[in-house]
Amino acid sequence: MNPSTRDTDEQSHSRTRWHAFLVASGILLSRIAGLVRVSVFAYFFGNSAAADAFNAAFRIPNFLQNLFGEGVLSASFIPVYANLLARGDREEARRVAGAIAALLMLVTSLLVLAGVLATPWLITAIAPGFTGDKRDLTILLVRILFPGAGLLVWSAWCLGILNSHGRFFLSYAAPVVWNIVIILALVVFGRTSDQYALARWAAWGSVAGSAMQILIQLPSVLGFVGRLRLSLNYRISHVRTVVKNFAPAFMSRGVVQISAYVDQILASFLAHGAVAGLSYAQTLYTLPVSLFGMSVSAAELPAMSKELGSDDEVAEQLRKRLNGGLRRIAFFIVPSAAAFLALGDIVAAPIYQRGNFTPEDTVYVWGILAGSSVGLLASTLGRLYSSAFYALRDTRTPLKFAIVRVTLAALIGYLLSQHAPALIGIDPKWGAAGITAASGLCGWIEFVLLRAGMNRRIGKSGLALSYIAKLWAAAGAGAAAAWAVKIATPGLHPVLRALLALGPYGIVYFAMAFIMKLPEVRFLGRIIPFIKK
Repeated sequence: MNPSTRDTDEQSHSRTRWHAFLVASGILLSRIAGLVRVSVFAYFFGNSAAADAFNAAFRIPNFLQNLFGEGVLSASFIPVYANLLARGDREEARRVAGAIAALLMLVTSLLVLAGVLATPWLITAIAPGFTGDKRDLTILLVRILFPGAGLLVWSAWCLGILNSHGRFFLSYAAPVVWNIVIILALVVFGRTSDQYALARWAAWGSVAGSAMQILIQLPSVLGFVGRLRLSLNYRISHVRTVVKNFAPAFMSRGVVQISAYVDQILASFLAHGAVAGLSYAQTLYTLPVSLFGMSVSAAELPAMSKELGSDDEVAEQLRKRLNGGLRRIAFFIVPSAAAFLALGDIVAAPIYQRGNFTPEDTVYVWGILAGSSVGLLASTLGRLYSSAFYALRDTRTPLKFAIVRVTLAALIGYLLSQHAPALIGIDPKWGAAGITAASGLCGWIEFVLLRAGMNRRIGKSGLALSYIAKLWAAAGAGAAAAWAVKIATPGLHPVLRALLALGPYGIVYFAMAFIMKLPEVRFLGRIIPFIKK
């Protein structure tokens, strides 16, 4: 490789790191807003029946958003649209964008209508353990929330356009607006409404926030695509390619969502608060997944999709991007998993522990988080491998492996949640931790399959065991320092205690990484030049 080519590759990888930083920044802002929203929600609802109803109701229309939303469109639309941009065919890219927008509008409108009409049957399938007023409230909330979920599909389309044009911050920060509107609804009506009425106001806030989330992205999107021509013209070859790739990605995402609903079904048969507890834990669990897994995968997907050249040249570039992305993800995910496992109560308490949310609820969320930590690294690394498959226009292989994972997770989750607590003589509510542990174990199976499948296509990729061992050693040292602070400060306010414990945790982790000369410690040095520009 000549020096000019090497310089071009380094510039490309540096841009991708900067794009990942922008994605992570946008996600961080939206997740902070989300944590504030969940904290306010926990203050008013705790682990009550109304909290169970709202969290269960939120999952059902959210199914629509997840099926047609970011993950599926990223897998099918971005590779085609970004490749057209790389080839300089902007007019064809504009036609594809308009056709996909029109198809989404038609399909999601029909599904929203069907969902509203079929809500009672959906509740029976998703939360069969709900009865009486709790079930009635859940039905009402689902019918309110469905139109908002349909609107958020459009937000995912906006994200696909912006990411393909190298604009990564706005779409990932846009959910801040959605969170703010819900928070305002909770604060304004929380003092004068009972929990059931407040749940309804929060649902309407979600719908209004969904509309606002789209409106703040549209000006930028239209600036790139120009005058958008909506068309249901399926004869465009690239539109057919998107739709062809959409089906397996849709099914793959559907399988993942089915897994989430299986978890909820299992939790609905446990004690009151299990569904809400699972939701509280998942809010924390998805934070590092989004910040460090989604950010790298989202930034790499358009870049991998734009790689041109012979098969060997594309494979070489994909290996480089994969290996670099895997290291960056693991560098942040390993300490996150260690913190959830060893310090889950310290993490959860400052966010949730107030109002009707008790210290016992915090410990319960910690247990569920500990189960989630089992597969945290596997699930985030697997996202990047899936993005590599999508960049190669292969959405079927990730689908096959997702089916394997979800099937095994359902079987193992059933055993660990419904039977294991009785066998070991603990409260049945702890079966919720068995649900997340089962998902984590099966996440590793999926990751191994994804890595093996990709390595057969592009050559060997992955992380060295020595690198992973160094990360866990650094995280273990940080956890030991945090535990010392935790033991010494039993009576402090949760926020202050978290700052005192998690601060040393991070300092020790980065210090150990620096001593072991891990190159990822210098990631700020790669970002600062872009910030100065």
